Parts: sequence; C-alpha cells; structure tokens
Amino acid sequence: MPIILRLDRVMADRKMSLNELSEKVGVSNVNLSKLKTGKVSAVRFSTLEAICEALNCQPGDILEYQKED
Repeated sequence: MPIILRLDRVMADRKMSLNELSEKVGVSNVNLSKLKTGKVSAVRFSTLEAICEALNCQPGDILEYQKED
C-alpha cells in the first residue's frame, strides 16, 4: 500500500501509550492498534483530527505517501 502510517513513531516521540491516546481521542484500543499497525483501509477525518490534537502533530507526521514501483 502506498500510504504508510507512522502513528507508532509519533506516539513514541511524544512518549504516549496506546491506552493514553485511546482515552484522549475517544477511540477504542483495538481500532487504534489497527491504525498503528496499518491494518485499516480508511480513517475518518474526525479521528485524524482528534489524534493530531492529542499528539500535537500534523496529519503529515502520521501519514506518508510512498510511490509503488
């Protein structure tokens, strides 16, 4: 998939656990874990906004496009 999720890296930089982010964002641990591991096919803008607010980051810090060969 050409979109790479960097949520785990941003969380580590902010020293925030999955449980803490889940509480701040209002999304279950299971869904955040799927997002963190890239096992999702879509992300709601409202969820992305809440994650960015909780982690004090930009969407580009979490999402990266990598062209397929």
